[in-house]
Amino acid sequence: MTQILYITNIQIDFGVLSTLGAECDKAGIKRPLIVTDPGVKAVGILQKALDALQGLPSIQAVAVFDQTPSNPTEAAVRAAVAVYHAHQCDGLIAVGGGSSIDCAKGVAIAATHEGPLKTYATIEGGSLKITPAVSPLIAVPTTAGTGSEVARGAIVIVDDGRKLGFHSWHLVPKAALLDPELTLGLPPGLTAATGMDAIAHCMETFMAAPFNPPADGIALDGLTRGWAHIERATNDGQDREARLNMMSASMQGAMAFQKGLGCVHSLSHSLGGVNPRLHHGTLNAMFLPAVVRFNAEAESVQKERRMQRMAYAMGLGEIHHPLEAAEAVAQAITAMNASLGLPKGLAAMGVAPAWFDKIIEGAMADHCHKTNPRLATVQDYQEMLAAAM
Repeated sequence: MTQILYITNIQIDFGVLSTLGAECDKAGIKRPLIVTDPGVKAVGILQKALDALQGLPSIQAVAVFDQTPSNPTEAAVRAAVAVYHAHQCDGLIAVGGGSSIDCAKGVAIAATHEGPLKTYATIEGGSLKITPAVSPLIAVPTTAGTGSEVARGAIVIVDDGRKLGFHSWHLVPKAALLDPELTLGLPPGLTAATGMDAIAHCMETFMAAPFNPPADGIALDGLTRGWAHIERATNDGQDREARLNMMSASMQGAMAFQKGLGCVHSLSHSLGGVNPRLHHGTLNAMFLPAVVRFNAEAESVQKERRMQRMAYAMGLGEIHHPLEAAEAVAQAITAMNASLGLPKGLAAMGVAPAWFDKIIEGAMADHCHKTNPRLATVQDYQEMLAAAM
C-alpha cells in the first residue's frame, strides 16, 4: 500500500531566518538547544541564529551544543543530550548541514527515550519504538545537500561502529527554514560535494520502484534545478539564483525520500561507517555512475522510462533506448564530477580494495539495499565498487 505524506512547514527565501522565533512559538519551544558544528560557529551563522532569538519574550533561555562531528556519532548525541538536560531544554534548533540536523534528530530521540540509540534504528526494527514524545525540532540548513530538514530520517554512527538509519514521521522537523543567504559563503569544494549529494538524492529516489507520482515529479524537477545550477553555485558562491535553486533541489530530493533510495546510499552509508572522515555527498557522486548503469536493466526503470526522463531533465536530449540513456547519464555525472573538482574515484579518496568485504557486508544490511529497483548481490556490489575506484 502506498502512503504519501508531506507534513512539515517549509519556508524558502532569502531572510527567512528572521522567522525563527515565531516558529519556536508555534512549536511551543521556550528553552531551545541549538545543535550545530564548529564550522558554522566560526563563520558567524550560529550568531545569526542567536540574534534571531535575542530579546524575544517567549524565549526564556538558549543553550548551544557546537561539537557535531562531520559524521554524527552516538557519542556526540550523548554529549548534546547532557547539555539538553542540564539546561532543562524543551526543544531543538538544528543549524548546519545534514550532520547537525541528523545529530539533532538523534538528540530528539535520546533525550526522550530510554536505552542505547541502536534500539531505535530502522534495521533493528526500532522505527515503531520512536514515539510522539520526541523533542520538537526546527531545522535551519546551511548547506544545500542532504535535505534532512524535510525528511523523516537521520543517519548516525552508533557505538558499535555501524552507520545506521533512524526513520519515523515523528522526527520530521516542525519547521524548515531554508535561507539561501546562509549558503552564500560556502566554499566551492563543499558546495560541489553537497550539491552532488542533493542531485544523487533526486536521481536515486526517482529510480526507486514504489508507486508515488508526486514524489517522482518533485524529484525530477529537483534534478532539473540541481543539474542546471550546481556549476554556477560552485564557480560563483555569491550567485543568489543558483544558491536558491540548489537549496530547493536539496529540499526536493528529501521530500521524495519516502519512495526509498538504493545502492548508492547503501554503499555510502557502509563506507562512511568504515571511514567516518569520508564525505557522504562525495561518496554518492563517486557511486552514482556505476549504480545508474546497474539500475538501467531494472524492469520498473524501463517500464517508467526513468533513464530517458532523467537524461532529458539533465539536458541530454531525447534518448529512446534505456541503456543508451543510462550510459549518457552516467558519463554526464562523471564529467560533472570532474568539472566540479571532485575526486576521480574512491582510490583518490584513500579507499582500498581490501575494504570491499566490510563495505559490502554493511551495504547488504543497510535499509536502502532492499529499495533499490534491482536487488544487488555481493558480486554486483563488488563490481560497483571496482567501477567507482
